[in-house]
Amino acid sequence: MSDWRIYRGAGLPHDEIQRLPAPPPWRDFSTGSADDTLAGSDRRLGVKRRLVQNHHPRPAETDAVNAALYLRRPLLVTGNPGTGKSTLAHAVAHELGLGRVLRWPIVSRTTLQDGLYRYDAIGRLQDVQLERAQAGSPGSAAAAPAGIGSYIRLGPLGTALLPSEQPRVLLIDELDKSDLDLPNDLLNALEEGEFALPELERLADREPVVEVLSDDGRKVAVLGGRVRCTTFPFIVLTSNGERDFPAALLRRCIRLELEAPGEDQLRAMIEAHLGSEAAAGDGEQGLVQRFLNREPGEVIATDQLLNALYLTQHASRAERVTRERIADMLMQPLDQPR
Repeated sequence: MSDWRIYRGAGLPHDEIQRLPAPPPWRDFSTGSADDTLAGSDRRLGVKRRLVQNHHPRPAETDAVNAALYLRRPLLVTGNPGTGKSTLAHAVAHELGLGRVLRWPIVSRTTLQDGLYRYDAIGRLQDVQLERAQAGSPGSAAAAPAGIGSYIRLGPLGTALLPSEQPRVLLIDELDKSDLDLPNDLLNALEEGEFALPELERLADREPVVEVLSDDGRKVAVLGGRVRCTTFPFIVLTSNGERDFPAALLRRCIRLELEAPGEDQLRAMIEAHLGSEAAAGDGEQGLVQRFLNREPGEVIATDQLLNALYLTQHASRAERVTRERIADMLMQPLDQPR
């Protein structure tokens, strides 16, 4: 059919939803994978694998990664949206065989506690009350109470600081979205490589070793109520540059500013997401060149370009003016709201 539209706005019910094509790979929520090497729970694992394998860092990126590895310091990566900041963490984990990337997405309400561990005190209290009620019922056998470790789960940062022979890779994504306190709150954990669980420290005399859940879903032993790394993790902190960070954090980090991808990097990214045909040419609209030739200071993210390429491909039979209108809608500069 020449009409690419599914919804026509005519107010007449129809079954055209059956024509809706498969989603773009970065928005496919139908698949899952247990792959521990690249992305773990990342549902778009195939795309992530292709992105990592096609990732060709500039010399400055390679130098910064090696500096962070040698010095056991976090890597603070800044750059515009879509420049490959988070892909860098996955590329390092893949090449060095460091397992699943632990990801800690930051929002305005995120606290240090969220990254270290969570203690479900309410759940524990409810279970104790339920066990007491069952024990008081005639003819019922008293169930053994669950230990405190059943109610504690380490967060991504807490898991990254567990003792290990090789460093874990931790991605602290979009740190600039946090409130003013979080960058300062991170300092001690990043400097000392350890943290305490007061709930377990109080029991250390009676229970020196307690098993808790890690962010990976595995049971791990915590000794004396403290988690202390033996190998400092490889930590990538990303920022879109929306705020400044305190000097105390900056001096503890290796800093890397990512430039916008060049044409070769851009076409490799397009191929990873949309295939070789989309990478070889992008039709009459020249969307890749439009992206590369944008005005200085004009911010357009690479995922906007991918959205435009995907949709104009599916609207290939539509009139040129329609395709141009779609591209204009999807590639509006982020710093120039309309």
